[in-house]
Amino acid sequence: MIPIQDNPGPRRSMPWVTWGLIIINVAVFLYQVSLGPDAESFMLAYSVVPLAIVNGVPQTSLPGVPPGIPFHTPEPVYLTLITAMFLHAGWLHIGGNMLYLFIFGDNVEDRMGHIPYLLFYLFCGVIASIAQIVVGPQVTIPSLGASGAIAGVLAAYLVLFPWSGVRTLIFIFFFVTIVTLPAVVLIGIWFVIQFFDGITALADVQQGMGGVAYFAHVGGFIVGLVLTLLVRSSLQPPPPISYPFYPRHPNATRTTRWW
Repeated sequence: MIPIQDNPGPRRSMPWVTWGLIIINVAVFLYQVSLGPDAESFMLAYSVVPLAIVNGVPQTSLPGVPPGIPFHTPEPVYLTLITAMFLHAGWLHIGGNMLYLFIFGDNVEDRMGHIPYLLFYLFCGVIASIAQIVVGPQVTIPSLGASGAIAGVLAAYLVLFPWSGVRTLIFIFFFVTIVTLPAVVLIGIWFVIQFFDGITALADVQQGMGGVAYFAHVGGFIVGLVLTLLVRSSLQPPPPISYPFYPRHPNATRTTRWW
């Protein structure tokens, strides 16, 4: 399922933080691509390596890492919990993450405010990495990407705009269609898939094999969900709109239409 448009209502402010995060992620990725053969060393130095975090040592000092690589892990190594959020493994990785951030992040930022939203995003990303470390503390495979932080944003969107319609591109084998789903269904299905894929991927984690960091997604989502539920009453009220899946929303208007 690929979301292509949402309709949670009009924004009251420009999503400067969301746009800034997208620009920074893209800029870092383009720099990474420009490094050519050194890109792998760059990703290793600034990614989260569970064993390095647990031992409090730079991953570049771990056994098996070739000496003299051109990039060095920031000190203390715990800073990689932040830097890893701005790295991506490929075009599909960054494309998918930035698409989700672009569609769902702006309205969450509008409700939370710019600075609280930025702190929320970074906090969810850090907790997401810690969640992945907990399930595989001895793993030496680098973990990177904005997925954990974006999972927190999705959880916030689920709490704040559960009945917003999201136009979604759906692939079922060779059949492709566009349907409108309520956010609670789309994001709910996404979380369930992440959770059960994470359970099945535990064998790979225990063997130190690479793959998708599903528990980073789960951890980021859960902390985002809890935080948003705790602060929801203090946030700006939702914009007036007639939600297509819940027309009796308390702030609904009869003049607003969804398309």
